Amino acid sequence: MKDEVVAVLRQLIRTPSFSKEEAATAKVLQDFLHDKGYQVFRKGNNIWVKNKHCSAEKPTILLNSHHDTVKPNAGYTKDPFYPAEEGGKLYGLGSNDAGAALVSLMATFLHYGESQLNYNLIFAATAEEEISGSQGISAILEELGPIDSAIVGEPTQMQLAIAEKGLMVLDCLAKGSAGHAAREEGENAIYKAMKAIAWFRNYRFEKESESLGPIKMSVTQIAAGTQHNVVPDECRFVVDVRSTDAYQNEEILRIIKDGVDIEVNARSTRLNPSSIPLDHPIVESGKELGLSTYGSPTLSDQALLSCPSLKIGPGDSARSHTADEYIHLSEITQGIDTYINLLKPLLTSFS
Repeated sequence: MKDEVVAVLRQLIRTPSFSKEEAATAKVLQDFLHDKGYQVFRKGNNIWVKNKHCSAEKPTILLNSHHDTVKPNAGYTKDPFYPAEEGGKLYGLGSNDAGAALVSLMATFLHYGESQLNYNLIFAATAEEEISGSQGISAILEELGPIDSAIVGEPTQMQLAIAEKGLMVLDCLAKGSAGHAAREEGENAIYKAMKAIAWFRNYRFEKESESLGPIKMSVTQIAAGTQHNVVPDECRFVVDVRSTDAYQNEEILRIIKDGVDIEVNARSTRLNPSSIPLDHPIVESGKELGLSTYGSPTLSDQALLSCPSLKIGPGDSARSHTADEYIHLSEITQGIDTYINLLKPLLTSFS
């Protein structure tokens, strides 16, 4: 199975699949799973399959990863669309994030797909993850039906990311009144913004996540003024908020609006923090395998799932979006074996 899915990964690397442009890689995956004898469902550039013995009476586990990629950066020295193999590494755009996890989860699904299981099993390869787009996993959740728990494939060195930070991007506006800079007139919107920026820099939320630590707020962009001799009447800035499972995004937004005397608008509150209980059977299974748990600062499609979800996959997050991205082929072998053993106690132990 490893050789087959690595061949699929090579095909995916050869096929550009930037976010919103994943039709060709969806076809690659669709054809492969169809040839394996499964009914393949497709909506947009998302494809999914269900195991052969699904039943409405059984709970469902979702195996999910994405097949879109970012665009290659200028630092590449290799062809990002050529799956070169050197020294046990497979190079290419999307090899690490998240092609290796995707094909490892697909191999795991195929390993169990024809067996009688305690759970229904769905494998979904989804689009627009890199931009948290509306036509990715969120577009098919109703089609999938109730999901009791999920494994999200992202590069974690096959350790258990039991929690993940969410994201809000805030557009902030401080309003003053214009005046001539040479006279004592007007209200400087920059000074008003500076007071709010100091609040964002220094405020500490009362609750702190055990696995993710404190909420992180960073002012990342600022714009004000029309010319040197005019007191600016507006100052706009952007705040990147990395939320934790101690709060939902709507709660955080309310606290922020109460804390600053300016306009604050969230572009979206849909990318919530996510987590899975430490005593969840999937986590317990991972601990039995000797895997460690941690909280992840990076965002994935977990943010769009309402069920308990675990992020785990072959590869290293530090390689994601870097030049000359690669995956060790041994990491794919380890990924398939670990996924299979992680699920085995849940799927195949009948009472």
